[in-house]
Amino acid sequence: MSHVQEQIVERRLRPIYDSLEAGNNKKALQEADKVLKKNPSMQCARALKALALLRLGRDEESEAIVKILAEEEICDDPTLQVMTFCYRESDQLDKICSMYQNAVKLSPKNEEILSHLFMAYVRINDYQSQQTVALQLYKLRPKNPYYFWAVMSIVLQALRGPDRENKTKREVLLALCQRMVDKLINEDRLEAEQDVQLYISILQYREKYQEALDFLEGAVCKKFYPSAPVSIKIELLTNLKKWVDLNLLMKELLDDNRDRWDYYKIYIGSCFELEDDKEMAITECTDHTMEMTHEFICSMMEGEKKVRGPYLARLELHRLMRERNRDPVPLLGEYIELLVEYFLLFGDKTCCALDIKMFLEYLPVHERPGFASRLIVECGISSTALPQNKEQMQKHICSLQISRYVGVHAILGTEHLVALHTALSLHYEHGVSAFMQNVMPSEIGPSDPYALLAVHVMYDLSQRTNSSKHLVEALCLLQYLLSNSPMNFHAKLLALKVYHYLGCGIGAVKIYETLDIKHIQLDSMGFIHCALLPTLGLPSIAKPLYDATLKFFTTSLKDSVEYLAMSYKFGSFSKLQEFMDFRDKLANSLHYSIISVEAILMEIAGYCGTLGHNLSNFRSMRIHPDEDKIKWDHLTDNRDLAVVVRWDPTSVTTDDAENKKSSVLSSKEMSEESFNQDRELLRLRVALLNLTAASINLMANREPTKDTRFSLIHKNLHDSWRSVFKHAREAGYQPMSNQYLANILPSRLHAILALPYEDTFYALSDFVACLQQGVQSPKPRADALSECVKNVAEIVKTDISAHNAESDLIWNRRSVQERIVNCIEILSLCAFVLICAHDRFSGAPLNSQHVPKKNKKRGDVEGNGVEIGSGGNSQVAEKDRLVAIVDVLKVLRDQFSICDLALDSWKIPQVPNELLESLAALSLDPKVEETVSGIFRENHRLVVKELKNSIKEKIRMVHKS
Repeated sequence: MSHVQEQIVERRLRPIYDSLEAGNNKKALQEADKVLKKNPSMQCARALKALALLRLGRDEESEAIVKILAEEEICDDPTLQVMTFCYRESDQLDKICSMYQNAVKLSPKNEEILSHLFMAYVRINDYQSQQTVALQLYKLRPKNPYYFWAVMSIVLQALRGPDRENKTKREVLLALCQRMVDKLINEDRLEAEQDVQLYISILQYREKYQEALDFLEGAVCKKFYPSAPVSIKIELLTNLKKWVDLNLLMKELLDDNRDRWDYYKIYIGSCFELEDDKEMAITECTDHTMEMTHEFICSMMEGEKKVRGPYLARLELHRLMRERNRDPVPLLGEYIELLVEYFLLFGDKTCCALDIKMFLEYLPVHERPGFASRLIVECGISSTALPQNKEQMQKHICSLQISRYVGVHAILGTEHLVALHTALSLHYEHGVSAFMQNVMPSEIGPSDPYALLAVHVMYDLSQRTNSSKHLVEALCLLQYLLSNSPMNFHAKLLALKVYHYLGCGIGAVKIYETLDIKHIQLDSMGFIHCALLPTLGLPSIAKPLYDATLKFFTTSLKDSVEYLAMSYKFGSFSKLQEFMDFRDKLANSLHYSIISVEAILMEIAGYCGTLGHNLSNFRSMRIHPDEDKIKWDHLTDNRDLAVVVRWDPTSVTTDDAENKKSSVLSSKEMSEESFNQDRELLRLRVALLNLTAASINLMANREPTKDTRFSLIHKNLHDSWRSVFKHAREAGYQPMSNQYLANILPSRLHAILALPYEDTFYALSDFVACLQQGVQSPKPRADALSECVKNVAEIVKTDISAHNAESDLIWNRRSVQERIVNCIEILSLCAFVLICAHDRFSGAPLNSQHVPKKNKKRGDVEGNGVEIGSGGNSQVAEKDRLVAIVDVLKVLRDQFSICDLALDSWKIPQVPNELLESLAALSLDPKVEETVSGIFRENHRLVVKELKNSIKEKIRMVHKS
């Protein structure tokens, strides 16, 4: 094609590109059709049309065009690039490789096409093919980047390839990498910092630490990588056990920066190693005794400006000496005195409590309450005194946080706890009036920690009294706090947890929106809110949140592939494995898997409109019940459980059981237990989705050729259904403790196991299989399913009636609401399947497809269906099967009506009357209480409205069937 012709083509295609870039896909399609009208064979225009169709959701039309193009000879870069977009957006990355392989055959010396082929292999992690193409490129154009693409591809084969567990093959591959780079070094052909970084990494992977250290300190590295981080040298010296050099290096670094706590830990470790190794050559400047170590740390304390690093180092030295059965007292003094000194020096800093908390674990349990009491005395504030300045207030806050952490609050009586939360609330108000004048709205108020502690105490009170009064009061206090400090995310997180604990979805959503959680936080913090959406009974609110979360995951997973390509393009080899790890963690996120399944179940359970429309939506979800894409052994827990700062005790001292630890799980144990339970929950939900989808496929299928396949899939899922529940029950999981507010809420696993999911869907599946086979009378199975449906509706009726009888309608709201929402989900899923069955056997046409006549023997199905129960020889007439379906649908309609009436009778939760008196005692605006009360009432009305609307829609559809 001549240059003039290229310009003409580009001018014609420009409007299509511009429309696609602007997101106007409909206009892009129109422009593409205009071009194709004049030149129907233009490949790039056809590819652009396919891309526009894909983005308009017309996947099948797009796929047809792309398939034809793929069979043609394409080697022009614009068309290949557009085809790449089509394959990427339809998640067919392997086809990009095939396309560029064909293009390379047509133009084997085209550097651009070879580069794209390399990147195509990068996207699918085909490291060996990457290596081959990179060497082809280097042979064609001897450039260093191509050479190092090949080197990095071999490194990845060693570290992440199929033979990564084979130490011999791994070593051979890494040795090859080293020889390849050595060749360039010997020829003085290194050009970039990234190449040097990669070489050092290869030496480290091979555990050739001395070679790496020599190279790091050599002329080549200093020339190309003068800014090498000191962390590399520290790591190499540690691995080589060169404690003298490491000791001297850390002293030098600490001389330049006295506050580097991480450096002190390495320094102290080297001192212990030097003291233990008597044969090591010691220099005059090396600190090889504890006395010298202490002297150096003390020298770091000198100076006008006090820094925390050396004081933390002294505490660490004290701890490590005791850990090694050495008496540190003669050298360092009493441990508790060092902690007190640290408090006196740095207690006015917000980080002080966290610093002390780090070392409290090593203070004997019986000494902790006394230590906490001493801190309160040292801060100079009594029960009748108020802080005179911000510094004194911060010391008081620090001492109170430590008091809670050591278990002082846990052993207080109820009256004392009430007095404590009142005092904390008043201290907060005093801080607002005295110290908030010059605080910016974007800052956290200096006295806010008082209110946060008060909220934790109120939660403790609610657990002791089994009453929502104190928790609603806590919400009022948090709302007052947020009116003063709108950006205090600690307060927002606590308010979110309280609203969820009380089952108030509207309140939780309002708080969640103010947190402005986005990007990776949707994964790391999604458990706080999105994971609990299925319990709220608010699908209209849940859907956009699900969509936003799933969009982040799908977009990030696609983008992360491009990050890998860009890393090669710019030679950022050090980032490659980080991007790969990031992608793996996202792809295998437990939260992502759960949200994906819940979003689909919510769509199926919440169907409305015509059956044809719903089946169309169901098919667009592309559910494959026979495929399990979840890598169960690789699921990752990406939750940031530390986001909610906790001051709850890990052990408690009492008069009855001194030095005895309470049954409080550590944060790590709590995380593991919660993760295991939610993974089991995911198994149940995936099994439910697959069995429901298989039942719908079986009943909605109008193509006899697919009956055998659908029947087999359904049979396998039916047979394994009870075993999934058996596995979950035999695991013996117990609900997570709700002892403290910062604890993770109990997994939804327990509510599902407590409800008749297992029996109901087994009976539904059994009934569906019987209908499909048509060799037995369906009436016994219809009766069994009807009984299950009645049991589910009875649970809704009984739970609401029992809840209405309670004096506190807020306290148990969450658990009751979760059971009701789950029960209506069970009935809704059953309704969808049964309406599909009714449509099939009633002879009503669906999507203009052929339907067998009534009473006709289904010879193609007979003998190929799912054989559940004892067989029979005669085919049951379709009319008899239809009668059985209608009977169950009538029962289902009646049970929906019972649920509807029960929801009408569900009482609106009322905030306790005595709350106004409590708020008045704290001088809080009564409007705060009105706002919180209004949120609970609004939540109830909206939950009942959405559940009733769903039920009415199901009754309408069942009635039409």
